Amino acid sequence: MANVTLTDARKTYAGGFEAIKGISLDVGDGQFCVLVGPSGCGKSTLLRMIAGLETTTSGKIDIGGRIVNEIEPAERDIAMVFQNYALYPHMSVYNNMAYGLRNRRMPESEIDTRVNEAAKILELGALLQRKPRQLSGGQRQRVAMGRAIVRQPKVFLFDEPLSNLDAKLRIAMRVEIRKLQRRLKTTSIYVTHDQLEAMTLADILVVMNGGQVEQLGNPLDIYQKPATTFVASFIGAPPMNLMPLRDAGGFQAANGDGILGVRPEDLIISADAPAGGLKLDLRVEAIEHVGAETYVYGIRSLTGDAPTVSAKPGELPPGEVIVRVPGTSAPASASASVP
Repeated sequence: MANVTLTDARKTYAGGFEAIKGISLDVGDGQFCVLVGPSGCGKSTLLRMIAGLETTTSGKIDIGGRIVNEIEPAERDIAMVFQNYALYPHMSVYNNMAYGLRNRRMPESEIDTRVNEAAKILELGALLQRKPRQLSGGQRQRVAMGRAIVRQPKVFLFDEPLSNLDAKLRIAMRVEIRKLQRRLKTTSIYVTHDQLEAMTLADILVVMNGGQVEQLGNPLDIYQKPATTFVASFIGAPPMNLMPLRDAGGFQAANGDGILGVRPEDLIISADAPAGGLKLDLRVEAIEHVGAETYVYGIRSLTGDAPTVSAKPGELPPGEVIVRVPGTSAPASASASVP
């Protein structure tokens, strides 16, 4: 096991495009770090820099107390699990897991011990003689993880490993990955664009945007105290409601204009606003019943010529408000007051 430390890491491609804009990050020994952000934010590029699959233009990458900028990927003592499982179709599960160890000329007795130990952890013992075509998507993902586990690396790197699975299987595999990481206690860095996946897996959550870190910290701390409107709207499902204070029913910022952010679960549907509360008059336009809770989508009236909060990726359209209410009760699609 080892810590991973990045110091002002940068990546600039030919032509001057700066994909990674000076990121510093410290992942402690045995911690699970998740890099999350929209497509194109640089999270996979940063992971590939740590793996050695992308060169680092400047800055330092330290794995286990060793600067690895000039060290080949095979010598960094890391194991990577990709979105594409990349299993050899003509090989059995056992041989897929053993292949990398054989290339290292490890004794067959040691290979057999490691493969069987990994198969036990991943519940693949009964599948060791099957070919990949005989496996489900979840089983193939377990084999890909087993191939990484048998190497017993200092660091696991995961590049969106669940994106090819259906929604139900993603949830199950997400839980399995977290349990596996806690059992092995191996430092892990995981890339995803799914904020729910990020929140549930991470010890350290790194929210990226435009090649830099928007916010870093404990997932619940980031959820409760987002540092920017981007983080506020990206972390949370459904996203946080953002509105200019001049449209927020009497709230005033100390220095004039500002943006008020309210989580959907912090709003209630009522005809009367409680004392000291914020009252929003909404025209209800859509209702989603999702089982244990209901999402109510409404439009509020805006002041001025145009809204001051633009619709960015992950943000709600200007003027739209989401209310999360428990159970299946909700107003009809007409109008409501939301204090």
